[in-house]
Amino acid sequence: MALDLTKTAGQLYAAMPSMREQWGSHERALERAAAHFATADPHETEERRASGRATWLAARLDGALRGAYPPPPLPPDHVVVAVDGSHVDVDRHAAARCFLINIGYVTLRYGEVPHAELRSEPHLYADDSSLALRDPHGVREANIEGALLGMHRAVMEIEALADAVEAAPEGLPVLGLLDGTLVLWGLTGGMDFVREELVDRRLTLAMDRLRTESQRRTLAIASPISRPRREGGGSLPAGSHISRPRSAEVVSALRISRDVCRHETVNCDAHCGQLRRGERNCDVVGGVTDAALFARELDPGERSALFHSASSIVTEHYGDHQVCFFYVNVGEEIARMEMPSWTNEEGVRLAHAGLLAQTDKGHGYPLALQEAHEQAVINVADRDYFSRLLYETVSSERLPAPTSQKARSKRTRFV
Repeated sequence: MALDLTKTAGQLYAAMPSMREQWGSHERALERAAAHFATADPHETEERRASGRATWLAARLDGALRGAYPPPPLPPDHVVVAVDGSHVDVDRHAAARCFLINIGYVTLRYGEVPHAELRSEPHLYADDSSLALRDPHGVREANIEGALLGMHRAVMEIEALADAVEAAPEGLPVLGLLDGTLVLWGLTGGMDFVREELVDRRLTLAMDRLRTESQRRTLAIASPISRPRREGGGSLPAGSHISRPRSAEVVSALRISRDVCRHETVNCDAHCGQLRRGERNCDVVGGVTDAALFARELDPGERSALFHSASSIVTEHYGDHQVCFFYVNVGEEIARMEMPSWTNEEGVRLAHAGLLAQTDKGHGYPLALQEAHEQAVINVADRDYFSRLLYETVSSERLPAPTSQKARSKRTRFV
């Protein structure tokens, strides 16, 4: 046995007093956050955010902080398209340097002419020009692997969603769903030529295409992220998916509100840079997530007001495609829905109603995204088969197929 469960159980038991104290502190902070949420002035808080220098990534407020909007009706005839992706990263133990991205597509038409289309498209990248991003103005380059491969795939998914939306039946409202966030967080502070390729060129072009579609029909492009409705309590329905984001952008707006911060201006480093955690005024709401707060504020089916991302990668490089979001109580979970800020009110209503309907059909997570994941997923058997296929194909062409002793040991049975 690799893990000594007896020792682990003893350590867990010894840690319980600390866990109980943490939970009690969290509940007290949540109570205070809810109280300040009820009284904070959104206009004043936004002025403080815009003119101040905050350590916390606080949401940009557009005239509203509180708000609970009931579920709108869903058009009986509509289309839901969803895209998800999976990949096999570059493996230094493999027979050749390459990576594989598999994109899953789902189109579900509801109404008088119901129809479903499910498919996947694999994309193999093995040539030098595809394995790295290169600075067109210099000699720098970045290999597409690891975290950069994940961002490359995320942009591919947005491009694939644009393809799917453009191919959707004419004249029907379309809800387009992506799994994950619209914000490419990993590019914050990254190399400029990487950001220019992924954001300034490819992502912007794909979003331009989607915005053009939104001018022709009712369209909502949304990326739902969910977590349990109450932290630490309640069971989830079988088959539900939880990505457990730790977003706290709305709570961070409370941190810089006048009654919580208690400084005349917002300057976290100047006022509190030398203070420890727990000594700062804003720590009275510390550790609370947006989802925990909105679990108290929203009844099942209701959504919050709209908020706007103030992430530097979005505000400085997304141009006309700024990201806004709202929270919605889907029953057993609080979900965060991100969408482009050019989404009109009709699109917001479609996103709200469509998410509730898809979550109900999927027993806790949008059905279309579940099916897109099933189309995209590369399981362990697929990965092993791809590795063997790669080795055998390279060998059959009498090309060098170097591999490591570690890789050989995994393919060889021995006692």
